[in-house]
Amino acid sequence: MEGKYMKKNMWKIAVAMLLGASLMACGSGKSTSDSGSGDSKAEVSSQAGENAKKKIGVLQYVQHPALDKANEGFVAALKEAGVDVDIEQENAGGEQSAAQTIANKLVNDKKDLILAIATPAAQAAAGATSDIPVVITAVTDPADSGLVESNDKPGGNVTGSSDLTPVADQIELLTKILPDAKNVGILYCTAEANSKLQAGLAMDALKAKGLNGVEYTVSSSNEIQSVVESMVGKVDAIYVPTDNVIAAGMTTVAMIATNEHKIPIIGAEAAHVENGALATYGIDYFEVGKLAGEQAVEILNGKAPADIPIAYLPKDKCKLVINDEVAKELGIDTSNISME
Repeated sequence: MEGKYMKKNMWKIAVAMLLGASLMACGSGKSTSDSGSGDSKAEVSSQAGENAKKKIGVLQYVQHPALDKANEGFVAALKEAGVDVDIEQENAGGEQSAAQTIANKLVNDKKDLILAIATPAAQAAAGATSDIPVVITAVTDPADSGLVESNDKPGGNVTGSSDLTPVADQIELLTKILPDAKNVGILYCTAEANSKLQAGLAMDALKAKGLNGVEYTVSSSNEIQSVVESMVGKVDAIYVPTDNVIAAGMTTVAMIATNEHKIPIIGAEAAHVENGALATYGIDYFEVGKLAGEQAVEILNGKAPADIPIAYLPKDKCKLVINDEVAKELGIDTSNISME
């Protein structure tokens, strides 16, 4: 009897404990849903996935005015579109190994989209992932750089905007401002494929004008001073394409060539002029970056990068920019210069 009685009471206690546990479980389930923790958090996150703030990683190859403006233009386009994003800004400091490390980090962080600014950064980002959309900007010829199948039909996870400048028009500007120039030095870094492309276009344009073009190249920023000094007495003017190494050292180029030896420089974009070049008829990198930002909005809204052609800044967006102080220093009258 006593054994049966104890067994019966133990059974009742067990049932009571189970009921209590069930009630506690029901109560904790509601609390988890409200607080967004535990299994319910995963469910809520899954349901809200499409509306969650998008994560964008920005990989800028090096800091200089042109790339900074492209970065600003990209961010401005996202703001104008009202896209809710969390942007992580990274800069490789001009080091390819650092660019690759940063690209891998952004991929591991599972960003929704990566912006890569300048060709070396674009190559690092494209090489790090074939799944995450990569938008590139400040890249002259993405197809020639092996980043896309073609500029019209990228075909993969990469698209973006080109910073191809009107090289022939820039040489035309050179002949207008410097009609007596015969020998023109083209200064660029051999490590940048896009600079080689522009140098070739410049050589063709100079030849068409009956001028003699000579290429002067550096392999790193450490060589800029010596190479510019080697041009003294050999050239009447210097042409600088869009080149990250030269852009970062533009003040050095201008100091030696123009300030010390009165050699005028025709640049490829406005930042060159801001840092000592005489003039340019070129692109606005803010607008180039903005094109990339508009593409990013399309991608975040569901469009595949493969279906978005590389964007180019229309020629009517190019601007004639003249450094009046440099013109005065060189004794050059630019008052009647126009590109119309």
